[in-house]
Formats: sequence, structure tokens, C-alpha cells
Amino acid sequence: MKNPEFFEALRYLAKEKGVQLENLYDGIERAIVTAVRGDYNNKDMVFCEILPNTQEMKVFLRKQVVSEILDEDTDLLPEQADKLKPGAQPGDIIEIELDTRAVSRIAAEKGKHVLRQGIREAEHGRLREEFQSREQEIVTVKVQKVEPTGDLIVEIGKVTEVLLAAEQVPGEAFEPGDLIKVYVVDIRGLDRRYPHATLSRIHPNLVKRLFELEVPEVREGLVEVKAVSREAGSRSKVAVWCKDETIDPVGACIGARGARIERIVDMLGGEKIDVVRYSDDVAEYVAAALAPAEVLHVQVVDNDEHICHITVPESKLSLAIGNKGQNARLAAKLTTWKIDIRSDAQAGGTEEIVLDE
Repeated sequence: MKNPEFFEALRYLAKEKGVQLENLYDGIERAIVTAVRGDYNNKDMVFCEILPNTQEMKVFLRKQVVSEILDEDTDLLPEQADKLKPGAQPGDIIEIELDTRAVSRIAAEKGKHVLRQGIREAEHGRLREEFQSREQEIVTVKVQKVEPTGDLIVEIGKVTEVLLAAEQVPGEAFEPGDLIKVYVVDIRGLDRRYPHATLSRIHPNLVKRLFELEVPEVREGLVEVKAVSREAGSRSKVAVWCKDETIDPVGACIGARGARIERIVDMLGGEKIDVVRYSDDVAEYVAAALAPAEVLHVQVVDNDEHICHITVPESKLSLAIGNKGQNARLAAKLTTWKIDIRSDAQAGGTEEIVLDE
């Protein structure tokens, strides 16, 4: 049936609800099929097509031509089918368009339900698209509730999700109404009405995405974040690189008077961040990764196993290792090299400290 008013109403509804017209059409089609199917013993033989280009809606049945009728609802004899499609043979599928008045009667009886269901389907479609676009990105969520377990119920747009306590930075505390940034690790159930997201405040990629947000050179692709190692809530190391030698990638990330890095640190609740220059030269990269410690010498012991020996001044040994081995451990994770650290005084002896990535 051709109905310009119907299509105009759907356009208005889509705008009001903030959903795409295509999703609304799909939802209305499914809802009408469900409503009409009730008059045909709920068999999978009712179909609906909304055609915005011609401003038509078609509802039709699909029946199979058979030599012997086994199901009165779905089967047609050749002589019956011949009236609809001359020359029809057993095995053919015949489409029978329903009388628009009959469709209108059924739809009118269940009109509110059909419309509500169509809107819900459209909104679900919008949510699926929205969630899919946010995978592996940062989103700002609003804390709705703090569970006794420490899990947070948070709002993302019009839906709620759970930020598990295990995915929160140790020591952070939030209250209902707080706005926080989280990393969407993955999306599950995109084929269902309500997809679900795995959210995290401790994932290393949260740091990477924050650099993209706060550093224009990173966002524009001039500076690349090559690697991130992180012990959430305490310290992160970020390796950055730029092919343009006129741009200092470390300086770009830190910003004038440290303004850019300070904003990132604030969003991470005070977590310390070391920004180091990436290099294809292993010795240069490992030495940079151990900052702020001074490195005297890097000896590559095994390229295949990624093992190297590091020599630092005696006075800088504890700084190179860090509190409970953290600095060296993060450097090993950042570079993917096993690091054997010794002081210049120890270099001639046997005492050594080895940290795997």
C-alpha cells in the first residue's frame, strides 16, 4: 500500500528517537510480520517490505507449489498456483500479496504494540552500531551505582554496563554521578538485542588512547605510540616514535611545561608516566626504556631469545631497578627484552639482577 503520511511519520519518529530510518524500517517490518503471522498459525510464511523510494509497504505470503497438499497454510496445488503465476510447477515458490485492508485491520488491532516493537528494534540496532564503533576506544561513562563488591554500574548513553572491580585501578574510589574514562576492551553479543562491553581502567591501551586524545601529533599520526607497559595506578612507560626528524616525539607528548602529560596523569589518578623514544637499535631502545636511570653500556647477548646485559653506574643501580624491581620490569615489558642489570662495579664479578619481560 502506498502511504506518504506513514513514511513522513516514520521520518519524524526516527528524528525524535535519534535512530536511523533503516533501523526503524527493519523494526517495523519485523513487528508487522509478527502481528500478521498470528492469523496464519504463526508459520514462517509472512513477509513485509517497506519501500521508502516508492513510499509503499508490501506484506505477502510465500507458498510452495506441491503435487499433494500436506499443509493448507503453506501449500498450493498447481491449478491454484496457475491463477497467480501461469505455468507454475511443483517446487515453485509463489508470493501472494495480502489485501492492504486486511493488513491494515491486523496492524490497527495491534498498532501500538507494532509501533513500540518497531521503535525498540530500531533503538537496539542503533545501540549495536554505537557499541561496535566504540570497541577498543575510550568512552566517558557516568557512575550510577557502587556495588558492595566494588563493581561499578555505569551508564553509557542509554544503557548500563558493569565496570568490574578487577578492571579498576587499585586505590581509586568513585561515587554515583562521577564521570570517568574507560577503555572498551571488546564487545560481546553484537548479534543480540543488547550487546555487552568489557570495560577497563587498567588496560595499557587506555594510556595509548589518552595520548591520542591529548596529543594532536599522535592523533594526526605524526607521532606513533609504539608500545605501552603499565602497572595500573603506579607507573606506565610509553615508547613513541616519529619518522619526521624535525619533530621531537617525546617533547610533543610531554607538552610545554609538561601540560599534556599532566592532563593524562590527572585522568589516570596520578599514575606516573615515563615517555621514552622508540628506536630500532636495541641498545638505544633498552637504554631509553630504563629512564630515568643512566645506562653506561648495553650488550646484546642473544638476539633470538631477546637477552641483553645492562651496565649502570653503581650510584644509579637502585634507580635502574626501581622500587621492588618496577622500573626494570616495565622496561622489559616495553621492549620485550630480558634485561640483566649490573653496576659498573659488579660488571667484572658475578652478581647480577635479571628481569624478564
